[in-house]
Amino acid sequence: MEQLTQNLKDGKMELTEVPFPALKEGSVLVRTHYSVISPGTEGKTVKDARLSYLGKAKARQEEVKKVIASAKTFGVKKTYEMVMNKLEAYSPLGYSCSGEVIALANDVRGLKVGDQVACGGGSAGHSEVVCVPQNLCVKLPEGTPLKEAAFTTMGAIAMQGFRQAELNLGESCLVIGLGIIGQLSMQILQAAGIQAIGIDIDEKQLALAQQFSTQIYHRNHDQLAEIIERETHGHGVDAVLITASTSSTDPVDFAGEVCRKKGKVIIVGAVPTGFARKNYFKKELDLRMSSSYGPGRYESNYEEKGLDYPISYVRWTENRNMQSFVQLIANKSIDLQPLITHQFSFKEAPKAYQTILDGVEVVGGMVLEYDSKKEIKDTVELKSHVNQKAGKVKAGLIGAGSFAQNFLLPVLKEEVELSAIATARSNNARYVADKYQIPICLPDAAQVPLQEAVNTVFILSRHDTHAQYVTASLKANKNVYVEKPLCLKEEELEPIKEAYKASKGGLMVGFNRRFAPQIKEIKDFIGSDLPKAIHYRINAGNLPAEHWVHDPEVGGGRIIGEACHFIDLCRYLANSEIESVSAEAMEDHLPTPDKVVINLKFKNGSVAGISYFANGSKALAKEYLEVHSGGKSAVLEDFKSLSLIDKKVSKSKAKQDKGYQAEIQALTKSISQGKAMPIPFEELYEVTLATFKVLESIKLKGERITL
Repeated sequence: MEQLTQNLKDGKMELTEVPFPALKEGSVLVRTHYSVISPGTEGKTVKDARLSYLGKAKARQEEVKKVIASAKTFGVKKTYEMVMNKLEAYSPLGYSCSGEVIALANDVRGLKVGDQVACGGGSAGHSEVVCVPQNLCVKLPEGTPLKEAAFTTMGAIAMQGFRQAELNLGESCLVIGLGIIGQLSMQILQAAGIQAIGIDIDEKQLALAQQFSTQIYHRNHDQLAEIIERETHGHGVDAVLITASTSSTDPVDFAGEVCRKKGKVIIVGAVPTGFARKNYFKKELDLRMSSSYGPGRYESNYEEKGLDYPISYVRWTENRNMQSFVQLIANKSIDLQPLITHQFSFKEAPKAYQTILDGVEVVGGMVLEYDSKKEIKDTVELKSHVNQKAGKVKAGLIGAGSFAQNFLLPVLKEEVELSAIATARSNNARYVADKYQIPICLPDAAQVPLQEAVNTVFILSRHDTHAQYVTASLKANKNVYVEKPLCLKEEELEPIKEAYKASKGGLMVGFNRRFAPQIKEIKDFIGSDLPKAIHYRINAGNLPAEHWVHDPEVGGGRIIGEACHFIDLCRYLANSEIESVSAEAMEDHLPTPDKVVINLKFKNGSVAGISYFANGSKALAKEYLEVHSGGKSAVLEDFKSLSLIDKKVSKSKAKQDKGYQAEIQALTKSISQGKAMPIPFEELYEVTLATFKVLESIKLKGERITL
């Protein structure tokens, strides 16, 4: 199938052949018939992509700050590579479409194959097939035109602004900004019996709005405030919807001037709020923000997990706003035909965007029409791609997010034959396939272990999928490399153990730090005869509570997701089985703890204390490790600076190396030579179990738990 993508480096836009998106739980697979281009939002995205590097930096100053911080940690060269990887990726466009359901997950209710639907959100882009969560997909009433239904996402944005205004029949509302959202807002207001007045600075948008409304005025009209006062019988408007996008404070200032006392000003568009206080203070105006499509937007429980708000508590969620807009279309309460100024075939999509950028023609609703009869394939075979590293390790990739692309894939391309890939996002799979010459892009991760061309599966997906894919790959007798953690729940360990015992394949978890060259230096210096005392401090950095890693069902929390690394390294340095675990955490509002002190006792008498803290200064290095034994000490700072201390101090500095390359080299050597994996399964099992026991100990207020 084809998807519209653009290169953020130079703005180049093309239709890219990609695999079908993965059908996830709670989601629906839809064959697209129409999609709508947002001239404002998408036009700016495309325009920004075509800016020079300096222009991009000025437009995205917050991103520049992150790049500078990254350079301090990873170095200029690595940071440059990471930035270029992001800019060169195939970035999708669009967020509003309509079409026909062709498949749905088993847990989706209320829809069936063949239903016509409208879809919204980032996954409802310009693509021949989209996969959308059920709460971002609404069934169309019979007879609803698919072309008009493609506007539903934008209609829901306008609808939520209207909801926030809390207007009643016969009241008045000013709409500032007559782009597509403003035009839809005007029609919704009129359908609800509200007096709608629209203003803009663009003559073309004013002319478009005048097709269905008489109260349309230019913002720069000399007597605009007086006109609005007259139209509202001297009271001022009951509410103002600001649907404009500008860096000026004029929309908010003018809203305060013409709104009646105790009225409401709703910000729907992108405008600054550093406005003049006078009118808002004197009139006690209510200034509100409207969040996209409505309640549920940007909330993973609602959008990704399909959890709905009871209607008795939240009347208008984003899905119900979408339903409401669709019903207005079906009832012919609004007429979108005058708004559709352009229609292009999907093949002509780049031409459509150029029309927006040229700025010559009036652009309202811009529709892309798809060939719904065209035969499309769910898999992409790229016969022109030639493996750069033919060898005994033939790798299939499941997932390829930013971590994998920036740290693992550059190593893998030198060590293994990359044979197949499946990722959650179609465009991502194709980008990685092109960059690393992978010949097969698959629509479903479950197909990767079944490929004859694959003998080793690299599982680089989100944490909640690890156990499932590890077990399936082992049952297919494949070698498995899985990024930490091995699994999210203790009850998943035994099925993995059984699958491993029955499999002809090996298993490796990405505990890379034990392979770092400076760790080898520490081991050689300290020796293995005597017990060790280990202190390990991790300045993990703050992650917001809503981050997916904190979700117990998806990320498992930072102890399971990352602290397992440090438990493994301590176990490796101690060179002994873990005997017991205890841990205590600071109490805070997070769903999973991330400020934790972990104590490990080993069977050979070694002890380790791991301080995993997420509330430290960003200026402090992430990792600090001390190992003490037999009168010797080793101090490692952020895998850059190493001090070996006996009767004298030996210091060395090197480029940060956390062992990724050595880890993969050890793995490929083991597979190629038919030897055991670099980390014994018993240690992988033990470290993972110890990580679960850390959380158990925290719940038991620091009680020591024996493994």
